[in-house]
Amino acid sequence: MTGKWSKRTQAVHGGARRSQYGELSEALFLTQGFDYPSAGAAEARFIEAGPDEFIYARYGNPTVAMFEDRLAVIEGAEAGFATASGMAAVNGALMAGLKSGDRVVAARALFGSCLYILEEILPRFGVEVAFVDGTDLDQWQTAVTPGTRAVFFEAVSNPTLEVIDTAAVAGIAHAAGATVIVDNVFTTPVFSRAIEQGADLVVYSTTKHVDGQGRCLGGAILGPRAAVRGPVETYMKHTGGAISPFNAWVMLKGLETLDLRVRAQAAGARAIAEALTGDARLARVIYPGLESHPQHALFPEGGTVLSIDLAGGKDAAFALLDRLEIWKISNNLGDAKSIATHPATTTHKRLSGDRKAALRITPGLVRLSVGLEDPNDLISDLKSALAGA
Repeated sequence: MTGKWSKRTQAVHGGARRSQYGELSEALFLTQGFDYPSAGAAEARFIEAGPDEFIYARYGNPTVAMFEDRLAVIEGAEAGFATASGMAAVNGALMAGLKSGDRVVAARALFGSCLYILEEILPRFGVEVAFVDGTDLDQWQTAVTPGTRAVFFEAVSNPTLEVIDTAAVAGIAHAAGATVIVDNVFTTPVFSRAIEQGADLVVYSTTKHVDGQGRCLGGAILGPRAAVRGPVETYMKHTGGAISPFNAWVMLKGLETLDLRVRAQAAGARAIAEALTGDARLARVIYPGLESHPQHALFPEGGTVLSIDLAGGKDAAFALLDRLEIWKISNNLGDAKSIATHPATTTHKRLSGDRKAALRITPGLVRLSVGLEDPNDLISDLKSALAGA
């Protein structure tokens, strides 16, 4: 389909490939290899494969290609490469373009596994990594020196929901010749404007909102065709980070309802944030959709996740979690089921106390990923648990 249609329409129809049977639901091709009509055809395909020619599932697959094409058209990217997980996408986007002696500047408010790649893995191979406060443009301006190879940040940070000015950071990075890599999970493809704002590569954990029902791992790297089908694809296919065709098929079907689900979840998150604002038992209610959020203007849609900080600290947070009836305690997000997470003891446990304090990941902080339940029920459940906590 052409780009004239809306994201919601493209999410249903974009990138479709039909077999000779004309199936309405996209076909699941569970095959690793492909049959060539002749030895010469095999030779030609290894020189340059056509758009509907495949070699090996680690390189590409018809089902995977449909998922990549559909997600790319929703995002507004020229191309995409689907990966085995969101962290495979982060690792691939960084490693594919870096070498010893390069410099990367990153926001310090990142998911724990992202920090591990930047703090532990890249320095082993001679890559210099500097961290800044992602919301402070002066720090970006100072840190992104000429010769900086890449900048990396989460458009909305996990779990304190700081929103980074993508357009401003991209301007600083491009002036220094750096590639802009944005982890866009919290913004989702529905609300994303990252490429329009200057991102060169956008990465997703499609495990989250794209699947949306807690079934499969997946990820994606999206951006210019030259980059995605060049260094990114080369790195990913040789290091084995490709998605399985079955998972790609699940994600492909998830895209059909992505817009409806995410907008409903975001509306629920807004209702919950508004209902909890002013509660004396909470030190903070953090949600970009609230006008009180310091970066509200950058992401007024707000997204599907909010965080609350209980004044009573860890004991109060655990008491709240243990009293919830609808909300599930888990470390995932973007699911149809509402999920509550205590970051300080789970997703960000590896950070030191000082690092947690600097990032304001307090003992009382609880991250709430809003699902598709009735928001009034979710609010009632939270208020009842707060009363008991």
